[in-house]
Amino acid sequence: MTAMINKIAISIKAYHVRTGEQRSEMPDGAASLRHRPHGVLAVFGPYNFPGHLPNGHIVPALLAGNTIIFKPSELTPWSGDAVMRLWQQAGLPPGVLNLVQGGRETGQALSALEDLDGLLFTGSANTGYQLHRQLSGQPEKILALEMGGNNPLIIDEVADIDAAVHLTIQSAFVTAGQRCTCARRLFLKSGTQGDAFLARLVAVSQRLTPGTWDDEPQPFIGGLISEQAAQQVVTAWQELEAMGGRTLLAPRLLQAGTSLLTPGIIEMTGVTGLPDEEVFGPLLRVWRYDNFDEAIRMANNTRFGLSCGLVSPEREKFDQLLLEARAGIVNWNKPLTGAASTAPFGGIGASGNHRPSAWYAADYCAWPMASLESDSLTLPATLNPGLDFSDEVVR
Repeated sequence: MTAMINKIAISIKAYHVRTGEQRSEMPDGAASLRHRPHGVLAVFGPYNFPGHLPNGHIVPALLAGNTIIFKPSELTPWSGDAVMRLWQQAGLPPGVLNLVQGGRETGQALSALEDLDGLLFTGSANTGYQLHRQLSGQPEKILALEMGGNNPLIIDEVADIDAAVHLTIQSAFVTAGQRCTCARRLFLKSGTQGDAFLARLVAVSQRLTPGTWDDEPQPFIGGLISEQAAQQVVTAWQELEAMGGRTLLAPRLLQAGTSLLTPGIIEMTGVTGLPDEEVFGPLLRVWRYDNFDEAIRMANNTRFGLSCGLVSPEREKFDQLLLEARAGIVNWNKPLTGAASTAPFGGIGASGNHRPSAWYAADYCAWPMASLESDSLTLPATLNPGLDFSDEVVR
């Protein structure tokens, strides 16, 4: 809720900085820049952060002057309804923000509306690709896709193993792994220090027992969005194990009929032919590497490009990663799940279509209008060659 509230002031500032009005004086007038709203925009929200993430589209779209049709995830309809009621209580005029509930069929029908001027989406890469295909051949419609990632975290040399383990857990398992920036792939330097780190990571992760919101003491993580989602993570782990992965910590469903899933860790060093897919839950795959160049190559070996991180005391290695990483978010000694609304948020490749949100959301919510202006009209003192405005009559 705090993030949703803070989004208002940040979006207002971004609106003025990114899409405000500018005027440059010229000898015979002025050049002006203004921005205009697209019109009617659809916003498709995800089930993780079902208030905050669609809010990141809705607020800048409203500031730009658009009207909105908001479809929350079919898994979190109440959150969408609550967001809608809050906007109504705030005095938003009827028809400016409209709520439509439903699943895939509703989304397909909404995105097919002829009068729709654009669609702003946060969700899985598979759904994003479907929307991109559906809107292909319609360049007049703005499409902003914020999708997932197969995000790498590189653990190089560390002085404080527990601090590095804490950062890794915050990157991989916070919110039960249900953040698009969560670490999915861990690259760990070979050697005794890497061995000690991995043993400590498994030991601490083994103590992470998921629970419900009202449990005492409070658990570190809750359940996944559904029992089906939890089972999909278990199935993904089983498939990785069948391909040759070595399980270090097996994910377990604590109770049938629930989505309470313990974290899983599996080493995949030397295993080939792996699918490049996002597993949206608390499952971390581990690879060992010998040198930093190899670590970067392995980290970039994905069709996604959302987030990437490095744990290392060496600034030079982070500078190298900044030059070579294929990701929209690159962190150094910080969890992958940390991001600032005062910066753009988005990725490349299968993680997005070059329409980052957060600070840059204003860009896809309006289009620029350039003008040359003068408050009076006079004949130029010097005319172009061939122009004759004399009073002589041409015979």
